[in-house]
Amino acid sequence: MNTRFRGLGVAVVTPFKYDKSVDHENLAGLVESLIAGGVDYLVALGTTSETPTLNESEKEAVLRTIIRANAGRLPVVMGLGGPCTNDILEKFDCFDFTGVDAILSVTPYYNKPSQEGLYEHYSEIAYHSPRPIILYNVGHRTACNLEFETTMRLAERYEKIIAIKEASGNMNQIMKLVKHKPEGFLVISGDDALTLPLLSIGIDGLVSVVANAFPRHYSQIVHLAFNGDFAEARRWHDDILDLTQACFKEGNPAGIKAILTMQQKIEYHLRLPLTRISQTLADEYKKLMLNLKCEYHG
Repeated sequence: MNTRFRGLGVAVVTPFKYDKSVDHENLAGLVESLIAGGVDYLVALGTTSETPTLNESEKEAVLRTIIRANAGRLPVVMGLGGPCTNDILEKFDCFDFTGVDAILSVTPYYNKPSQEGLYEHYSEIAYHSPRPIILYNVGHRTACNLEFETTMRLAERYEKIIAIKEASGNMNQIMKLVKHKPEGFLVISGDDALTLPLLSIGIDGLVSVVANAFPRHYSQIVHLAFNGDFAEARRWHDDILDLTQACFKEGNPAGIKAILTMQQKIEYHLRLPLTRISQTLADEYKKLMLNLKCEYHG
C-alpha cells in the first residue's frame, strides 16, 4: 500500500475568484492538468492550498472537488494537522474521509512542543486516525523539528505511520532517515530544489509545489531518477532549477499562483495576509519560463 505514495505528489493550490471565493471550476481543471502531466498522487489542504485562510466548510468543499475531478485515478492525501492534538482527534470523529487515502499531518506549530510531546501527539493520531499517516516536518514554518530519533520511534512502533515528508532542509537528518528507516517506511522530499540530490541517496519521491505548473518536468526528474537515468534527470532538473528557486522568493503560494496565472490555468487571487508578488519578480518568471529548454512547458 505504501508504494502508492512513492513518486511525485503535488500540493494542490486553491484557486480563488475575484471575490475571493473558491474557484472550483479552475481547481478541477488543475487536477486534470496534473494527472495529464504524469503525477502519482494529489495532496489536498496543505500549506500551498492556503488552508489557514479556509473555513471548515470550504476545506471540505475543496477536498470534494479534488476527489470528484480525480475520479479515483490517483491516490489523494489530505492535510490535517495543527497545534492542538484534541482538535485533530475531534475531526476524525466528524469528517467524511471517503476518497481520502492518507493523511498528511504537520508538526504542531507555534507552541513548540518537546520531542516527547511530538511523540505523544503523533501516537494519539496513529491510534485514532481512520487512514494511514504521513508525518510532515517543516521547521521553518512550525518552529519545531521532528528529530531523527523521534521519527524512528514513531515509524518503528506504528504501522499506520507510513512515511515522512521532510522539508527541514537538514541533509544529515534526511540521510540518516533514508539509511535507517524501517522496511516499507517512505522518506519523501518536501523541497523542490533539493529533489534530485535527495533522489541520489534513495528518497522515495517528492511532494512538489512547482509541479502545479510544471508537472511533466518534475515527473521526469523523479521517474528518470527512479530508473537510474540520472544524466537525463539532471537535464530536466537543471532546466527548471532557476525557476524553482525563484518561485519561493516572495513566499508560497504567491509565486506558484503567479506562474499558474501566466499559464492561464487560474486567476491570480490570494487571501490576506498573503499578497501578490512584485512586478520585478513576475518579469523574472516570464523570462525564466521563456528560457526553458526541455520540450514541455506546462
